[in-house]
Amino acid sequence: MEKVKKKKYEIDMCNGSIFKKLLLFSIPLMCSGMLQLLFNAADIVVVGNFAGDNSLSAVGATSSLINLLTNVFIGLSVGANVLAARFAGSGSKDEIHKTVHTSIAVALISGLFLTVVGLVGAPIILRKMETPEGILPLAVLYLRIYFLGMPANMVYNFGSALLRAVGDTKRPLYYLTFAGIVNVVFNLIFVIVFKMDVAGVAVATVISQCISAVLVVRCLMKEEGSIRLDLKSVRIHGKTFLKLLQVGLPAGVQGTLFSLSNVFIQSSVNLFGDITVGGNSIASNLEGFVYVAMHSVYQGTISFVSQNVGAGKFERVNKIVWTSQALVFMVGTGLGNLVFLLGRPLLGLYTDTPEVIEAGMTRLTFICTIYALCGMMDVMVGAMRGIGYSVLPMIVSLLGACAFRLVWLATVFQIENLHIIETVYISYPVSWTLTLLAHIVCFVIVRKKVGKEWAKLAEKTPA
Repeated sequence: MEKVKKKKYEIDMCNGSIFKKLLLFSIPLMCSGMLQLLFNAADIVVVGNFAGDNSLSAVGATSSLINLLTNVFIGLSVGANVLAARFAGSGSKDEIHKTVHTSIAVALISGLFLTVVGLVGAPIILRKMETPEGILPLAVLYLRIYFLGMPANMVYNFGSALLRAVGDTKRPLYYLTFAGIVNVVFNLIFVIVFKMDVAGVAVATVISQCISAVLVVRCLMKEEGSIRLDLKSVRIHGKTFLKLLQVGLPAGVQGTLFSLSNVFIQSSVNLFGDITVGGNSIASNLEGFVYVAMHSVYQGTISFVSQNVGAGKFERVNKIVWTSQALVFMVGTGLGNLVFLLGRPLLGLYTDTPEVIEAGMTRLTFICTIYALCGMMDVMVGAMRGIGYSVLPMIVSLLGACAFRLVWLATVFQIENLHIIETVYISYPVSWTLTLLAHIVCFVIVRKKVGKEWAKLAEKTPA
């Protein structure tokens, strides 16, 4: 098949230095993820400083629910990334064309579905989460407006996943930079000038999501390469959709069940009152910046492994995985401990209430200092998904992290002397350690299993 010529923004993942190119891939993606988090961070900072602690807690209390409802579809975008990268590596233009247009169709349908679910289900689910009555009306209002932007949110996520598949992580960064600036400006106008409270920050977020989606769609439509989007061709191709589901659905189910376990954890946190809820919310937001930096390495692992498997460069897979592990360890350890050391002044950006800041520091102590374990766990998942194994890492992750945390809350947390917030938080690092070890064992087994098949394919692949 004819190989796709690399364009200006693309990275050749199949030749040359892995560390250098993984870094070039990851840095714009880290910045993009951090800017995306700034959408929510700007919401929290503005309401915390100009609308009060109840509004702060209301916005923060919705994050785990938003993740719960969106992660299945975000997981499907992982499938789009894997397929597009695989076909880019093999030069299969027709298959990439089908992947692009199926992905955008799935994004639009899933976004509309999420809008309906968010509008109807917000008050019901928030009550089930034991959201304090003092912040419940504000949380419902924020969530309903936020979910009006779900079609744009999904289109951006799927579109940027397609760009990542060919190594383009720079243009999504440019688009998010512009959208992020717009978000902050409208946050300040709606909350300070028009006194719209949580509704103002939600509307600002929706506007910024629409802007980033339009820019990504425009980018794909102007592409001259294999990932060019033609709006008239947007539809679901049956076989492509099934392949996308095969990789993406396990990733989405895993993300959703992870979020479900976090909802139970949020419910446990809610038992300790508004101060703890507020501190937990702003600390989680700070941790998010570290997480997206590590998650960019996970996404790089998927794209690099997928492209090299598609190109028949099987010998590079192990090097990609261990290079990714080294990089994510450096990122997670460095940024995680930096956030912990600067914890109080950073938390002070969100609120000037000392009790809320101290509650936030309690969470940072147990999470950020060893956050690299979470990134290393995710890299192993990305490696197996890039190879083509998506169900196995899902099962291991669900047992090692989700199920473990739920059992922890049902047993250890119920012990009288351990019924404290610290017991809730320590479930995270313990579960990361157990799951990482299990993933390493599974990767070694999978790598050996497919090794012989790859060796046979490599013999048939022209040099």
